[in-house]
Amino acid sequence: MNRQLDGKAAVVTGSTSGVGKEIASQLAAAGCDVVINGFGESLAIEAFKLGLEAAHGVRVVFHGADLTQPSEVAEMMVFAADTVGEPDILVNNAGIQHVSPIETFPVEMWDRILALNLSAAFHTIRLAMPAMRRRKWGRIINIASVHGLVASPFKAAYISAKHGLIGLTKAVALEAAKDGITCNAICPGFVHTPLMEGQIDDQARATGIPRERIIEEVILAKHVKKEFVKAEHIAAWVTMLCTDAGSSTTGASLAMDAGWTAV
Repeated sequence: MNRQLDGKAAVVTGSTSGVGKEIASQLAAAGCDVVINGFGESLAIEAFKLGLEAAHGVRVVFHGADLTQPSEVAEMMVFAADTVGEPDILVNNAGIQHVSPIETFPVEMWDRILALNLSAAFHTIRLAMPAMRRRKWGRIINIASVHGLVASPFKAAYISAKHGLIGLTKAVALEAAKDGITCNAICPGFVHTPLMEGQIDDQARATGIPRERIIEEVILAKHVKKEFVKAEHIAAWVTMLCTDAGSSTTGASLAMDAGWTAV
């Protein structure tokens, strides 16, 4: 990969698995020093970190902040500044989901989903912004969802948080534009991750329907192109937005949804 981001420092939340892990990998390949964050088995996280450093000659550090706690978000951002430098690039990727009818939706899950999927991005952005303003350069990318553009039943908290994340993206873009900072949201459809694999298997067992039909008729029902969105394609778009090619794109909600919102 062309190392267009040599010397830049990035923070990527939720980056120990899935989409975030791929984003961290591609930013490292482009020359970024990276702070990774998330949950997982400590040996696997260490192996991932050391692998990126060896492959790309960059510095990669891990901080296990619980992003639902503003104090831990603040600790992570200080840690980033002290280890790889104040972030030039911030990718808010961490998120969780819960499915339930609204009248029985657990209040604690509503609070947790809003805290992680929306409020955490507010806290990382507000803490990253001063240094970006001083340098007159910054890239903020929020991994939203197609569910930030359209709704589905039984996902009230997730829908609300992702719609809110797009609103936050637009507000930040307007506030930061004069200082050379861009802020965009990427809105993927369903992505093929280990977590999604588990959901497919669970539904196949529960319904007795073959997993191939679960994928096409349930999971990908609203994908016009009957394919999962690929994590590496999301990461490639993130990386492009961080280069000079992304400098004119700000305040955008970029659908990457296999045609879902085209209908």
